[in-house]
Amino acid sequence: MLQPDLDIRHRLLIARLPAMPQILIKLIEHLQADDAGMPELAALIAKDPAMASKIFSVASSSAFHRNSGARAVGLEQSLVALGTDMIKTLVISESVFQTFSSFPHSASTDLRAFWKSSLTTAVIARDLARKMDYPHVEEAYLAGLLHNVGRLALLATAPREYAVNFMARDDEDLCAVEQRTLQITHAEAGAWLIERWQLDSFLADSVLYHHEPVARLASAHPLIRMVRLAHLLCGHGDEPDAIEDAAQLCGLDGAALEPILANAARQVEKSAGYLGIELAGADDIVAPAAYAPPPPVDPVQQRLSEEVRNMMLVSEMAQTFARQDGETGLLDAMTRSARILFDFENVLVMLENPTGQALLGTATGNQPGRLAEFMLALDPEQGGQVALSARTRKPVYASRAGMNAQAGAPLSVAEEQLFRILGSEALVCLPLVANQRCLGVLIGGVPGWQLAGCQQRERFLQSYATQAAGALETALSERGHARRQLAQVAEEYRDASRRVVHEVNNPLSIIKNYLSILDSKLARREPVVGELSILNEEIDRVGQLLNGLADLQPAEASRVTEVAGVVDDVLRLFRATGFVPASVQMVVRMQEGPGAIEGDADLLKQVLVNLVKNAVEAMPEGGRIEIANRGLVNRERKLYLELVVADTGPGLSAELLANLFAPVKSTKEGSHHGLGLSIVHSLVSKMGGLIACRSGKAGTTFEILLPAAGSNTSASPLASSSAGQPPRLMDSV
Repeated sequence: MLQPDLDIRHRLLIARLPAMPQILIKLIEHLQADDAGMPELAALIAKDPAMASKIFSVASSSAFHRNSGARAVGLEQSLVALGTDMIKTLVISESVFQTFSSFPHSASTDLRAFWKSSLTTAVIARDLARKMDYPHVEEAYLAGLLHNVGRLALLATAPREYAVNFMARDDEDLCAVEQRTLQITHAEAGAWLIERWQLDSFLADSVLYHHEPVARLASAHPLIRMVRLAHLLCGHGDEPDAIEDAAQLCGLDGAALEPILANAARQVEKSAGYLGIELAGADDIVAPAAYAPPPPVDPVQQRLSEEVRNMMLVSEMAQTFARQDGETGLLDAMTRSARILFDFENVLVMLENPTGQALLGTATGNQPGRLAEFMLALDPEQGGQVALSARTRKPVYASRAGMNAQAGAPLSVAEEQLFRILGSEALVCLPLVANQRCLGVLIGGVPGWQLAGCQQRERFLQSYATQAAGALETALSERGHARRQLAQVAEEYRDASRRVVHEVNNPLSIIKNYLSILDSKLARREPVVGELSILNEEIDRVGQLLNGLADLQPAEASRVTEVAGVVDDVLRLFRATGFVPASVQMVVRMQEGPGAIEGDADLLKQVLVNLVKNAVEAMPEGGRIEIANRGLVNRERKLYLELVVADTGPGLSAELLANLFAPVKSTKEGSHHGLGLSIVHSLVSKMGGLIACRSGKAGTTFEILLPAAGSNTSASPLASSSAGQPPRLMDSV
């Protein structure tokens, strides 16, 4: 046989087994919430036309006609006539039998004995639940109906291998044959299917253990014990000792079981009638002994079919990965799909850290967030088989026992942690390689017996890993791009913060000086209106600078500003503050002609304050500062106003002059260089202007070109005019 255990489990995974109807899932949710009253049941059934029709049909039967003159004519009347308990039983039964009928090959198989066994077990389990005061009676009924659903699953998945065994007596001998031939029993297949339907976990357990020796169920959940006893009562009356032991586990004796058995046949016949299930002749069906006919299999055809199927699955996975939103969604999709496709018990994805020296766990799916802190070194001596897979970029298959035997020493702590996290006997390490780079490793936990089958499917595993790695590379690239954008914004914000701090120091210095002046004037009882006005303006300017921090790229103001007025404001700020020493003379030379620019007055004010401060600091021994309007200049058919700030300081070196406007940290040791000049350059550019610097032994001159008001018009002959007015001298302080 060609690995039948792996084959049947693989076929179960990809078989188109029916899904449980939504109405049953909703009903179970209501039952578990203990709020399944008549209004909720009516609302639930009204959404399912087929179920509503079934309810109406049963309620209209003669068994529920209490008055021959009045017939139930609507859903509400039908529900009232049937009662809550009957409705629940009908909804559960009809949903389950619709599902049973949807299994492949069920239509071509005589299911009468199967129906009778399922219904009988369900009715007995329900009555046992009532005897034991079990709070969820309907859950026990559903568990009885589903206890042999694994037989339908195996018939649908392996019809040739299982057709004869489906008709065999349901006992431990059948389970032994199933285990020997398919390496899976119908109890295991049924529990797996119920878990896939995402029904309550105790339902799956009751199906899984319904053939378990009674002695092992002493501490089991009551639902498991009830279904085990119901199964024995249904078809194993020839095992009185087992029945007696199971009854004792349920706290019942033979006297309590007799009315349950007597009532079962009548209830089964009635339920079958309501559901339209044919049970006549079920007792006449002869159940042959279980045996396993050898299935005729063409290995080449089987291999070809498997390859085609795998290609289709990989293609579907690629589309699924592409639809995921973000890295987290992609990792969740990878873990879910790997569990389904390869029957992994658990899945962990570990990604390479930025240094490429270790693998870091990711918190995905049902894995706890602490896995994000789990790390494996890429050194094979420390990271073991996972690190080996990442470094060689090849799948690695390892069992816990084999690793211990091979190493001759206990596993490392990291490897022990990994096995505990996955809760498996063996590992499949699948490297995620994209563009010759290993992004990480997908680790699947499997039972030891499944490891050989995974090795046989290596091509499928690698194809899957290629698609997953490609999608992961795209997601990581997007994450890196987002991080770079965040870093850029953070850097811009830091730059803006430094500029604001620098600029705020100017008005704060002026405010401090004017507070000293206010103190002396108030002591002499002199008027301080002018000083208070300046203080108010500077405080407003501080607020504007701080508000600008919230907008890294504020909108440019479009207004006309008179340069002479701004220069007067700057002179007024420095006048009588004590900032300009007596040895420094300030001269203003303004044109009588055009003196307006297109730009914000506050920005121009910041420029002039920075340049004047730098000029004063450049001449500790004294000197002369001149602010001049040199008139209009035509630069590439656009008019600019030329504004000059010059000093008679020692000048700048060639090295400082070459990097004058670079945003370097200010040390104030060599005049005219630092953050202030980079801010000046930025402010002039923001106003659409240009700035240049000339420097020599005779001093330093900053030449600023700012867009003249109406600069879109043609340049006039006045552009070259240099007519001016006599200079104004600022009183020395």
